[in-house]
Amino acid sequence: MNGGDLKFHIYNMGNSGFDNERVIFYAAEICCGLEHLHQEGIVYRDLKPENILLDDDGHIRISDLGLAIKISDGDTIRGRVGTVGYMAPEVINNERYSFSPDWWGLGCLIYEMIEGQSPFRARKERVKREEVEKRVQEEQEQYSEKFSEDAKAICKALLTKDPKQRLGSKVDGAVQVKLHSFFKTINFKRLEAGIMKPTFVPDPRAVYCKDVLDIEQFSTVKGVNLDQTDNDFYAKFATGSVPIPWQNEMIETECFKDLNVFGPNGTRSPDLDWKQLPDPPKRSLLQRLFRRNPSDFTIGTNAHSNLPTAPSPARPTAQAPS
Repeated sequence: MNGGDLKFHIYNMGNSGFDNERVIFYAAEICCGLEHLHQEGIVYRDLKPENILLDDDGHIRISDLGLAIKISDGDTIRGRVGTVGYMAPEVINNERYSFSPDWWGLGCLIYEMIEGQSPFRARKERVKREEVEKRVQEEQEQYSEKFSEDAKAICKALLTKDPKQRLGSKVDGAVQVKLHSFFKTINFKRLEAGIMKPTFVPDPRAVYCKDVLDIEQFSTVKGVNLDQTDNDFYAKFATGSVPIPWQNEMIETECFKDLNVFGPNGTRSPDLDWKQLPDPPKRSLLQRLFRRNPSDFTIGTNAHSNLPTAPSPARPTAQAPS
């Protein structure tokens, strides 16, 4: 997923938030993803920008199903799980629910993609968990001029605090959400077939991750203009960039521990220390045998051998012509 996650795109690509067309496209694809999960009886329960990834073509992928759970048809579950600020009221109240928290999460995500902050907590606001949960349960989210009438309507319908009245939580489920006027420009059959092109396609030369050091001087995100000569040059390289969080995970799990050989106290192994002379190569059995005194293997009778001397071959003699 070389396009990075939605959180990076919302907050690190210029002004916070997306234009309306891009929000609609991402929300439609997320809606299709939730519909598929719900058809399989799976409640996702952790919808937030960090868990929405972009592939090379700009399509979204729902990742990290660590909190997802499968329920039987018509059954409900109880559990206070999720991320603070994105958990639905019924989850916070530890009530029984089925798929309603996912539609609340979609409402939070649409709101954040438009406004550039989550509906119940400002960006980088230091506030206790209890206060955020109180806002979710009691306060009404505020809408700025960034919201169109359709955007405001679908957010209000998805962020309805009563799960029984929430858009998507009734019998029709995702079908009800798809029919909302917010998605009037989306042909869901074409979208699900992968025919609709994303409104944003990631640059293959850019690394959409703020943890990569000094990437600003190379990234087109920072306003560096590349001409065709640059494009032809960079096309010859596959950088193989690995995000630092993945590197840290590989270090912490010590997955290469069995492959790496070190010397005493973590020093270099002798074969990697150029100051140390390499050990002489081991000789084969034949080399060790023939390393002995060559006279040991002289053909004939001598002091070291009782073998008889081999007869000399007969030499032809020249005869004078008659």
